Amino acid sequence: MGNLASHQMSPPIASRAKGSEIARFYQSHQLFRDRYRVLKQLGKGGFGVTYLAQDTHLPAQPHCVIKQLCPKTTNQVALERAKLRFRREARALASLGSHSQIPRLLDYFTTGGEFYLVQDYIHGQTLAQEVRQQGRQTEAQVKYFLNEIIPVINFLHQNRIIHRDIKPPNIIKSLPDRRLVLIDFGAVDEFLADVNAAGIDQAAATQFVGTPGFAPPEQLALRPCYSSDIYALGMTCLFLLTGRTPLEFTPDPQTGQVLWQHTVTLSPHFANVLDKMLRPTPRDRYGSIAELTRDLALEPHLGSLTKCMHMARGDDPSPTPFWPSDGYLTPIQRQAHAIRNRRHKRVNQVF
Repeated sequence: MGNLASHQMSPPIASRAKGSEIARFYQSHQLFRDRYRVLKQLGKGGFGVTYLAQDTHLPAQPHCVIKQLCPKTTNQVALERAKLRFRREARALASLGSHSQIPRLLDYFTTGGEFYLVQDYIHGQTLAQEVRQQGRQTEAQVKYFLNEIIPVINFLHQNRIIHRDIKPPNIIKSLPDRRLVLIDFGAVDEFLADVNAAGIDQAAATQFVGTPGFAPPEQLALRPCYSSDIYALGMTCLFLLTGRTPLEFTPDPQTGQVLWQHTVTLSPHFANVLDKMLRPTPRDRYGSIAELTRDLALEPHLGSLTKCMHMARGDDPSPTPFWPSDGYLTPIQRQAHAIRNRRHKRVNQVF
């Protein structure tokens, strides 16, 4: 399987991270900010380094994640402006912590020109790790995944937030409750990209936030929309079904549509849903999570819907009433006949 990381650590960021304030507390007996015991480095990307730590101010000293964000600029005016925006972005992230599938933001601060976020540590495996260990998933498993992850994406969109970096490494299956947790919001990366551009006058084209392959064309063109997250979700489904990264699929040279149908066999309905999630242009894709949810919910009823659509007007004639030989109907018989006629009319009006 290919590399799913969104960014590689650039030399300036790497050198700055090594000389940062938190690095002096890494694997030492001292506490960072007189509170956090830094245990190990969890990862690093184009915008900084992530550490596992313990919060010694709380009774059980629970684990937490400290994200050190490293702007490339040394421009003091840009950094001061960045501090204001960082606090605003952090407050927005903190407001999302009420959702059980989003890690709580426990703290945020700036020190020495560096920006830090402290979040809940989610103990579990990412979906990328799970596929590497257990192999690709079935259609039923991927549908279950969609039912589990769609509510949190809908929650973000209702709060006017586009995640921008949905992919298997950013979805953790928590232990022991096995809930799916969505991590690493692109808003933070975008904030740092803007700081870097303001500080060193970079061109806008260098400010892309996301992961190539999982990000749709409009996001690569710096115009992400809510539908961009649906495309990334579709690519995540494709990864779960095939074990292949997006860059291992060939796009149609004429339309840009990902050619995936030959790699996995799916039910016709789900194949159509996935195909629409992966359309290269937003106008052809699902425009909202609500639209996607409605299409997914239709599948259990497709049999009865198909039957209804093929029923022609008059195919369900009203039952022939019992007519006595003398033609006389009692009042009860006349009422029953009238009820049958009304029912027959309603059925024909529907179909």
